[in-house]
Amino acid sequence: MLSPKSRFERINGMEVHFTEWGNPQKPTVVCWHGLTRNGRDFDILARYLARDYHVLCPDTIGRGWSQWSSSPEKDYCFENYSKLAIELLDCLGIEQVRWIGTSMGGAIGMRIAGTPLHQHRITHLVLNDIGAGASDNTVLDIEGIKRIISYVGTPPQFNTFTELKNYYKTIYAAFGLSNEQEWIDFTQYSCRRRDGGGISPDYDPNIALQFQHTEDLNLWNHWEAIQSKILLIRGEISDVLPLDVAVKMEKKPNCQMVTIPKLGHAPALNTEEQISIIENFLR
Repeated sequence: MLSPKSRFERINGMEVHFTEWGNPQKPTVVCWHGLTRNGRDFDILARYLARDYHVLCPDTIGRGWSQWSSSPEKDYCFENYSKLAIELLDCLGIEQVRWIGTSMGGAIGMRIAGTPLHQHRITHLVLNDIGAGASDNTVLDIEGIKRIISYVGTPPQFNTFTELKNYYKTIYAAFGLSNEQEWIDFTQYSCRRRDGGGISPDYDPNIALQFQHTEDLNLWNHWEAIQSKILLIRGEISDVLPLDVAVKMEKKPNCQMVTIPKLGHAPALNTEEQISIIENFLR
């Protein structure tokens, strides 16, 4: 399946959308996106992986085509996202997965893999530019976290698709998208028309309420409990995964780290070099 199939499942009272790639009889890879993004960010990677794996790319509630919460202060947090992920796997009858998580998606993976009840669910854990927390527990002082908090609750609105695309080129420049068509696809799969005709990012502004759950940002206890094989990917100029945090995490015996030159938060996992790193690890 070289193009995705959209599916919807009702999980814990919420409708969750995900794209499905490849043969369901093959081992499953879950690709989980970052805070304001959605599962279509993984289209290039999923197309490659679908030759050998069954690939699922969910939209977290409040993003993409998944339902928005009527209780955002309660539902938009890592604990609930992790429960939704487990329930989705249970619904699909999937016992074990390889997990690729960008930013927030990696944090959700850490939480699942570091919870004793669910440790067995993730065999291989790819963390794309996300740490277990600040090395001195001052997570909210990390520059990238402050940058994200500054804009996430007030998504802008534009008159044209091109204006939104140019905005994305500015705030996501560090992703490393490599050509104009990738930027068009990136924007096409993460925009929505507003009632007045304008166009804006396709997420619920209330996802910013996640930052009230400060416990979400310190995952060291979960990190210590993870038994999965771990690949930590860091953008060389990342402002979300500080080098000292990455080095501390790399000391874990089952963790290997790879640095992607010249990129920041977070590598798009869209080049042959980045995909090969992941493919080799997943094997």
